Amino acid sequence: MRLRTPLALSGAAVLVLVGPPLLTPGSGAATGTQIPGLRLMVPNTPGGGYDITARTLVKDAEDAGLTHNVEVFNLPGAGGTVGLTRLVGEHGNGRLAMSMGLGVVGAARSNHAPKTLADTTPIARLTEEQDVVVVAKDSPYRTIGQLIKAWKADPGKVPVGGGSSPGGPDHLAPMMMATAAGIPPKKVNYVPFDGGGELLASILGDKVAFGVSGVGEYLDQIKSGELRLLATTGPERAKGLKAPTLREAGYDVNFTNWRGVVAPPGLSDAERDKLTHLFTKLHQSPEWRESMRKNGWDDAFATGDEFGDFLAEQDKHVVSVLKELGL
Repeated sequence: MRLRTPLALSGAAVLVLVGPPLLTPGSGAATGTQIPGLRLMVPNTPGGGYDITARTLVKDAEDAGLTHNVEVFNLPGAGGTVGLTRLVGEHGNGRLAMSMGLGVVGAARSNHAPKTLADTTPIARLTEEQDVVVVAKDSPYRTIGQLIKAWKADPGKVPVGGGSSPGGPDHLAPMMMATAAGIPPKKVNYVPFDGGGELLASILGDKVAFGVSGVGEYLDQIKSGELRLLATTGPERAKGLKAPTLREAGYDVNFTNWRGVVAPPGLSDAERDKLTHLFTKLHQSPEWRESMRKNGWDDAFATGDEFGDFLAEQDKHVVSVLKELGL
């Protein structure tokens, strides 16, 4: 079974700015990227993928001189749809944006949210990453084969945790794993958490048998030995990590997640372009490139209509996968 986000080239034009020669290239004033009072909402709890992405991009933008004093705040709930509803309600607010990804697409569907991403202003898709299948360091499961053998024997007694609501990436990935292993998805005991931070505590506390989350969220815990990595969900092994892909282990799964930024509806062209330009300049910065490398994120940059078309495609794809899984 395959669910993979295509890495598309951005259709956005790169803006070449001409100014007085004494202006430094990294200056926010020089590049026109400063947005006074800008706030970035994170629609899940601290420590999750949206949170890590948001705080990383803000730090990198400030270090690159693109902006300053951007407020990052968390508004968790219902897999990101509480934040989505708030964002849509801020009609015309060009100083607000939201970190988001595939999880919000799925949550809007599974929670029958009154608002969807079609109601937002697409700004930029930033990254793509594969998920990891992890257990606590003292878990009896040392290989993906041992885990799936126990899972097949009694799915209900091997709970799997994910940092997203049903329909989100951390739910879809283990459901696809189950299907590939011959386990009916409806028998899977999936335990949703509001972000990777809450999920981590439950994995370490043995409240779930294993967890599925983005590689960037748990990279530090894997490298420190707190978590044992059993497999990854992408088409190739994650760089720097010694674990097979699910396909290498004999399970036909190819799955990657993605993250981006959207803004409220009703923005003027100037307000939309200002936000798009900020994230375009961030994407070009060495600071962001280094953060992508450190977090195991792949570049998936797209803006404007290209990103909007992608969101519509992803919504249809989530609906079809849920139907295929019988969920």
